[in-house]
Amino acid sequence: MRSHVLTAAAAVALTGVALTGCDSSSASDKAAAEGSGKDGPSVIAPGRPGEENERLSPEEAAAKSDDDTPNSADFAYAEMMIEHHAQALVMTELVPERADSEKVKRLADRISAAQGPEIDAMKGWLKKHDAHRRKGDGSRGGSHGGSHGDRHGDSHGDGHGGASMPGMATEAQLKTLRAAEGAAFDELFLKLMITHHGGAVTMATDLLAEGNNIRIEEMANDTVAQQSAEINRMRGMS
Repeated sequence: MRSHVLTAAAAVALTGVALTGCDSSSASDKAAAEGSGKDGPSVIAPGRPGEENERLSPEEAAAKSDDDTPNSADFAYAEMMIEHHAQALVMTELVPERADSEKVKRLADRISAAQGPEIDAMKGWLKKHDAHRRKGDGSRGGSHGGSHGDRHGDSHGDGHGGASMPGMATEAQLKTLRAAEGAAFDELFLKLMITHHGGAVTMATDLLAEGNNIRIEEMANDTVAQQSAEINRMRGMS
């Protein structure tokens, strides 16, 4: 009987030690957690091209991620892409009367159906943010407003603002396209439009690296996806 009592007592003692150990561990974990909460984990925010990364608190990172104030890159992209798309529409308007290939005609219809509304969307975005731009504070995070000409040159210069944009057809090329018919038109149209789309993808990719506004970034992502797919389709047709 005594041995059973001793065994029970020992069990209780061991249980007490175990519980004490658990309490000690929990206290240690709690202290560590409190210490972690006090110091707060840091967040590494990637810097823009040529800039160093930033170490931010979670609060700073959240505030920064929520700030999609348009910068100079956003405004420049919207303005230039409106003109870029407009030239694509000039080219597609020639297709119904001059193209021979049904595939080219269907492609032109898709381009017109997509880029017309995109022009309207970018014009609407510029109108919405016009007051902000006129205040002169839309330069956060961007440094290239209107600098595409410096990066891409003007090998496609046509005497207009589009001279600084990649992929733009020259006036001479457009004149040749207007004079072409049938298979010759199809071939030149595809050649010029592949180059034109490639320029748009370049501009959109630049924007994604330099812009700050979520809506403009969404438009740029759509341009990269859609026009890259159309470039592949046109290469298969040419």
